[in-house]
Amino acid sequence: MKYTGKNDEYFEVSTLNSLDYHLFSNKVQLGRLSLIWFQEDGNVLLVDGQERTYNKNEIICLTEFYAIEIVKLSTAKMIRFNKFFYCVVNYDSAVGCRGVLFYGTMSLPVLSPNNEEVDILSSVWRMLELEMKSQDSLQLEMLQMMLKRILILCTRLYKEQEYDLEDKENHDLIRDFLYQVELNFRTKKTVSEYAELLNRSPKTLSNVFKLANRSSPLQIIHNRIALEAKRLLINKSKTISEIGYDLGFSDIQTFSRFFKKNTKVSPSDYQDNVSKISNVLT
Repeated sequence: MKYTGKNDEYFEVSTLNSLDYHLFSNKVQLGRLSLIWFQEDGNVLLVDGQERTYNKNEIICLTEFYAIEIVKLSTAKMIRFNKFFYCVVNYDSAVGCRGVLFYGTMSLPVLSPNNEEVDILSSVWRMLELEMKSQDSLQLEMLQMMLKRILILCTRLYKEQEYDLEDKENHDLIRDFLYQVELNFRTKKTVSEYAELLNRSPKTLSNVFKLANRSSPLQIIHNRIALEAKRLLINKSKTISEIGYDLGFSDIQTFSRFFKKNTKVSPSDYQDNVSKISNVLT
């Protein structure tokens, strides 16, 4: 079921199965955010070149930037929307999922709701599916409201899993840092540059991440650059030299040294390894 509005609003609620591989195409996902709720065990995806298994009631949150390939998919529910339908950046104060569910995590967020949380989410989802069948002038507002509720539920769940909720100030600084890295990693590669954006000192950033038992801010920057390099290498639409240039490296040797230092393999070896894994699994 899909909703399209007069101002390019796009919203989709679907049930996926093994025949829906095309829905994970990067071209289809372009500019859209997705929430996938697995309904059975044993779903296998290649995410940025690494095999991941997702089981019943686990939820993942996707931007268009992830390199996704389905190896096995049983049944899953999906919500997909664009920024014209609901912009998680502009409405961050209401939902708080920027830098948590979307735009900021170094790895794919995986939510594991308990039975009570599954019941709540199921009820809201059923209401959402019913509202998708409406055709009146209030449909857009109702759908936005229900999406907002689902995003809030998922954000609360993930924060309970991953964060110390009593340390709100530091938590907000961490997610703001992750979001800024997501926006600027191609051009800003030092902690000082991000500290300036956030009106904090580099030492403050380092201390906050250390207290939260997280990787250092510099390592997070490097991890994000390496992750983008992996995605581009998987895509194979550009040469290794072009990828290095796009990520701000002056030459292929500098890029290759950076990539090997952060991933333990060369760019060409990584590309070959991912191809071998994909061929074996398929």
